[in-house]
Amino acid sequence: MYNDSVIQEQSGLNAFYNKIYSLVGIGVGISALVSGLMMTVFQDFFVQILTTAPMVYYAAVVVELILVFVASGKAVKNSPSALPIFLIYSALNGFTLSFIIARYMQATVYKAFLVSALMFIVMGAIGRVVKKDLSGMGRALMGVLIGVIIASVVNMFLRSSGMDYILSIISVFLFAGLTAWDNQKIRYVYDQTNGQPATGWAVAMALELYLDFINLFISLLRIFGRND
Repeated sequence: MYNDSVIQEQSGLNAFYNKIYSLVGIGVGISALVSGLMMTVFQDFFVQILTTAPMVYYAAVVVELILVFVASGKAVKNSPSALPIFLIYSALNGFTLSFIIARYMQATVYKAFLVSALMFIVMGAIGRVVKKDLSGMGRALMGVLIGVIIASVVNMFLRSSGMDYILSIISVFLFAGLTAWDNQKIRYVYDQTNGQPATGWAVAMALELYLDFINLFISLLRIFGRND
């Protein structure tokens, strides 16, 4: 009976992980699709924004930030609107990402995406199987994240390529660590909800992992494409 209980619990946890990663995959897929369409099918519209209406891009970035907080809040409350908001955010992020990706050579983008995917998988596996509590590391990384955000804002005015390069390297380690921590949190959420996590929790954790992957990708893109 004990073995059956353990097997059942592990099966439920695996199903929860699969649900979350399915949402992450859908989110990344939507972002990639929108980015690709912006630079191909809607290339004229893309160039028009880039050359004559850059405020459209900045407005989209502001809306993105709002959607992140709204989606997270709705997910925690297990609101049915959490998933649609997450998908809308993924599409809008694909739009803004296209303006970043367009700055780099195609080979650089592919390499950054591949390395990001491999690191994301490895760090996710580490966070899933490691027994040591990573919450202390996670809190420290959140402190580093705040520092990186402040330094990035300052560098928008300084325009230092060296500082940007250093921040990108720090960000790679930062989001790799957060990926491991967020994967461990999935197990904690499952345990704390007695193996009955609401759909909102799946969306909340998917959003965190999606952000980990996207930021890891952008950081590696800046490192690999420094000379593009």
